[in-house]
Amino acid sequence: MVFRSPFPDVEIPDVSLHQLLFGDIADRADRVALIDGMSGASLTYGQLAGAIDRMAAALAARGIGKGDVVGILSPNTPYYAVVFHGILRAGATATTINALYTPDEVAHQLHDAGAKMLFTVSVLLPNAAPGAAKAGVTDVVVLDGAEGYPSLGELLANDHPVPEVSINPAEDIAVLPYSSGTTALPKGVMLTHRNLVANLVQCGPILSDVGPHTRILAVLPFFHIYGMQVLMNNGLYIGGVVVTLPKFELPEFLRVIAEHKTDRVYIAPPVAVALAKHPIVDKYDLSAMKMLFSGAAPLDEDLADAVKKRIGCKIAQGYGMTEMSPVSHAIPDGREDISIGTVGVIIPNLECRLVDPATGEDVGVGERGELWCKGPNIMKGYLNNAEATAATIDDDGWLHTGDVAVIDADGVVSIVDRVKELIKYKGYQVPPAELEAVLLTHAEIADAAVIGVRDADGEEVPKAFVVRQADSSLDADAVMAFVAAHVAPHKKVRVVEFIEAIPKSAAGKILRKDLRAREQA
Repeated sequence: MVFRSPFPDVEIPDVSLHQLLFGDIADRADRVALIDGMSGASLTYGQLAGAIDRMAAALAARGIGKGDVVGILSPNTPYYAVVFHGILRAGATATTINALYTPDEVAHQLHDAGAKMLFTVSVLLPNAAPGAAKAGVTDVVVLDGAEGYPSLGELLANDHPVPEVSINPAEDIAVLPYSSGTTALPKGVMLTHRNLVANLVQCGPILSDVGPHTRILAVLPFFHIYGMQVLMNNGLYIGGVVVTLPKFELPEFLRVIAEHKTDRVYIAPPVAVALAKHPIVDKYDLSAMKMLFSGAAPLDEDLADAVKKRIGCKIAQGYGMTEMSPVSHAIPDGREDISIGTVGVIIPNLECRLVDPATGEDVGVGERGELWCKGPNIMKGYLNNAEATAATIDDDGWLHTGDVAVIDADGVVSIVDRVKELIKYKGYQVPPAELEAVLLTHAEIADAAVIGVRDADGEEVPKAFVVRQADSSLDADAVMAFVAAHVAPHKKVRVVEFIEAIPKSAAGKILRKDLRAREQA
């Protein structure tokens, strides 16, 4: 049974992302597009478009064009948008890198993506430089300047011609973010210009209250598809103001809402905990905030109600995946009758099915099934990984999300379980296989497996089951410290249990269900 949006399909223009966002900005050239929440510095739409052209010209002069990949390793600033859209304007592909990545993780993504160039900032240079070197990337630009590296200002101060590039929106890859998908190690998600354009247009009927008057607080990172599309690109698409913050620190977060009167704030669930419980919240005037929208991980309904009562704003949540550019479901603006505990309705132009994982048969209203989706926002595939692509998107074009959902008679969807193994820690993806690979490099670990467990705050955290080598006296603290030295902070193992053997199937696959059963015993 195929489920569709309660909204009619929308027309998706056959244009590049740059054409959609900047094709005609004459009426808003003098309006502010981006504000640096830390300094107050701003860019108008005209200045932004001009800087993007200069960036594209500089890249073309350095030999960057169609088929090339350029990395961005930076926190949120207004100039992230300049670099990001300059890369696309030049016809190249942007691969956005987690700002918390270690040198090895940076190197892996740059190498896997085939990047020729990297943009970063001075504070991240200790990880960016060795990562780029290991990946063989010698062209590194430090946006705010560093000795021995070109700066953003130097690149923009050029008089090269803006390249004339022909984009095939349906085929040309605009961005290459990395996602673990349903399992395994991070993979490059090939999102075309059409994928990104489609999802912005598809979300239009859902986000009906936004427009040029909207002021968006962008603290969710632009390297993540949520921040990239829902905050940065959608903010520019609607002609609003995007106020950037480089990281989440509660006092600064609250100050920016109060001072810049951001009326639409996008978060991941851990921020909601602070808004509901921290006493400092009462010291700031948050009356400008009209909508708090949560995504990236499930938002507890009781927690959402607590925030709503304390602040007095509307709260909604949505669902999506990097592989879906990313939004597939959301609670529409004005639909306060829909429970905050749901992910709302299907967006236009998207078809969904619920399929019993055991039988492969479709299920109907009120029944649990794995959520499958098909539409113009579905990725082209995983970079250089036909096997993983085929395991995620079937021959009929259905993307298997790995999440179990229920749809009610009104078309409202709830995510109720997960088929996939991926751990979601504070909205960040943590693939167990990646942590297991790190653990197995320790000389005193014979075998290991990782699952997600709930901590005292209800947050899903990585737990490692470890089999010691004979005669080893390895303890939990040593295991956690070892992993922490090799991965980004959000991937750290936070609980360790030593066991005699890792349960595995006859084929050697880790039986995570058996490990989860130990937790519930």
